[in-house]
Amino acid sequence: MVSYKLRLSIFFGSLFYFTEIRTFIFRTIFDSRISDKKMTLETSIEYVKGIGPERAKLIKSVLGLSTVEDMLNFYPLRYLDKSKVYKISQLHEETSQEIQFKGRITQVQEIQTGKTKRLTAKFNDDTGSMDLVWFQYSKWLKEQLPINREVYIFGKINVFNRQFSMPHPEIEVEEKKEGEIRLKPIYPSSEKLTKRGLNQRFFQNALRNICKEIPNLIEENFPEYLMKTFKFMSRQHAFLNVHFPKDQEHFDKADFRLKFEESFFFQLGYGLKKLHHKTQSYGNPFPIIGDHFNDFYENHLPFELTGAQKRVLKEIRMDMKRPIQMNRLLQGDVGSGKTMVALLTMLIAMDNGFQSCIMAPTEILAQQHYNGIKELLEKTGINIRLLTGSTKVKERRIIHEELENGTLSILVGTHAILEDKVKFKNLGLAIIDEQHRFGVAQRAKLWAKNKIPPHILVMTATPIPRTLAMSFYSDLDVSVIDEMPVGRKPIITAHRREKDRLYVYNFCKDEIKKGRQVYFVYPLIEESEKLDYKNLMEGLEHVMDFFSDYNVTMLHGKMKPDEKDAAMTYFASGKAEIMVATTVIEVGVNVPNASVMVIESSERFGLSQLHQLRGRVGRGAEQSYCILMTSDKLSKESRTRVKTMTETNDGFKISEVDMQLRGPGDILGTQQSGVVDFKRLDLVNDSAIIKTTKNTVDRILEADPMLTRQDNLIIKNYYIKYYKGKNKWSKIS
Repeated sequence: MVSYKLRLSIFFGSLFYFTEIRTFIFRTIFDSRISDKKMTLETSIEYVKGIGPERAKLIKSVLGLSTVEDMLNFYPLRYLDKSKVYKISQLHEETSQEIQFKGRITQVQEIQTGKTKRLTAKFNDDTGSMDLVWFQYSKWLKEQLPINREVYIFGKINVFNRQFSMPHPEIEVEEKKEGEIRLKPIYPSSEKLTKRGLNQRFFQNALRNICKEIPNLIEENFPEYLMKTFKFMSRQHAFLNVHFPKDQEHFDKADFRLKFEESFFFQLGYGLKKLHHKTQSYGNPFPIIGDHFNDFYENHLPFELTGAQKRVLKEIRMDMKRPIQMNRLLQGDVGSGKTMVALLTMLIAMDNGFQSCIMAPTEILAQQHYNGIKELLEKTGINIRLLTGSTKVKERRIIHEELENGTLSILVGTHAILEDKVKFKNLGLAIIDEQHRFGVAQRAKLWAKNKIPPHILVMTATPIPRTLAMSFYSDLDVSVIDEMPVGRKPIITAHRREKDRLYVYNFCKDEIKKGRQVYFVYPLIEESEKLDYKNLMEGLEHVMDFFSDYNVTMLHGKMKPDEKDAAMTYFASGKAEIMVATTVIEVGVNVPNASVMVIESSERFGLSQLHQLRGRVGRGAEQSYCILMTSDKLSKESRTRVKTMTETNDGFKISEVDMQLRGPGDILGTQQSGVVDFKRLDLVNDSAIIKTTKNTVDRILEADPMLTRQDNLIIKNYYIKYYKGKNKWSKIS
């Protein structure tokens, strides 16, 4: 009688056998479907030879790739030089990239740990040995491993207890490598994909099958004159050589072509948008430079304008002369004099019979603008008022009345300016400070304050990398103040640790004795259980204890507006020598007598924030200092931030490092992340390409705004097919 266990064995064996036959039949039918189906860019990747429905589903869930076009734009992270072979003796604990070895596999064994099983093998070369490990594997793998034969292995190195291993390596027998391309593409992947057999060899084979169809998939999108001017490789050859480069020279040409193309059509979209705005956005021309501007410039200007300020003012002046709404971005580092440019622009609006407003994201910054502008205009008799959420009802009534009858020339405020109750007689200029803090709908409300839209000047005190501004803000004209006022001394920035605290405190005392004032900035108001960072309340106690002979005031975001004003007034008047604060002072605080800023737990802050905070000192004629206090242990990124801050005061250089660390989306703000989601273009390293494409697009659109010329039709048709749907404002057809 057949035993129960034997019957089960026969049953499952038969089931496995029929399952294999069914899979074989399905694969045969599926492959025939693939061969019969003409591949297009929109074809699902399940129809690509070697992928199929299950793998396509997994790839989409992990990598977000679903079409042939997605796969073609799934570029290699890097390329493995197949001629370069490492030795095991060259490995060290910081080896992290995927590398290649040549040697022999020996001592294969299965290891059971609880319910999990893994396959291990010893790999040897003439300098040492290491383990190869497979955590999920099929029986055929163990049987087909090329034991005691010369092989090449490729994969990522793991280190545990100073022992090296390579999980799920790719293995190639030496004979099979002859005739291979030298530069082997290495694609982005994940452990989840690798464990399911979707390793580098899988992606390389899948892309090879797609690349065979490139003549049917890829169309040219540049005219002959651009191809000759820039000596471009054809678009088809560019895609082929970016995935499977013939050699380094072919890769470089392919890389340049695809980056240029990506930047070109991005710039073209914004160029067409700008042309559209200029034909649709009519505005009030400001042709007059009159008494208000001339009187202030000749009699009340407190200092000579820098060359950069004069250049920017000229650019703004040329914009506002025309009956087209100005849309200009004004970039300038901390203390570069943007407010003075804004004031002179508002005086031009006055000379032409129009009102102006300047809107800031916080009450502190609005108050700062108001105080600074009011002081500058004190002897001119020009009416200026402040409108914030804290403005009293009685004052609001006066502001509303003066705005509507036209006697109020300049209004400074916060979001309160956007209220429907706030009506202007003839708003001609709207200035928005720190525009990334305002939503599109909020800005639209401001523009709707007049029947004819006001000229728009957007200011930012956060230096944005020039390449990022040229791309993201291509629909705006960009002006940059890249020169500091005469007489400003560079701030000396130093890095200190906890062991240096007594020295730092004594240095601050010496500065106070000279008549200076000091900021202490903390990242948190109260102690955090999760993070071991200095907090403001604890810091306040320490500072008050050490500096007991001096007056100390405190400022943080949870204080009421009148409490904040009182604290700032107390410090600004010189009655308090020390201010202990959180990052609420990042913008809007101007105390020229403050010469020292101590930033506690500075590793907690981003580069942009550190630079903004540092800008609160160095606003007077005296030498100023910024001291970055950190813990003893710093991450690699924190060390980079501290090193950058101590080496340069150039906000644009700092912003480029910041973008390398954080990415462009974070610099612009979370609402705008992903807007510059390029496939190949790098906003930091490819600035030359971005500049070239922008100039090229500008020249083309200047000569042929609607791309109707015969030699530009190839650009136009490609743009309409692939880009127009993303830009509904475009009138090109």
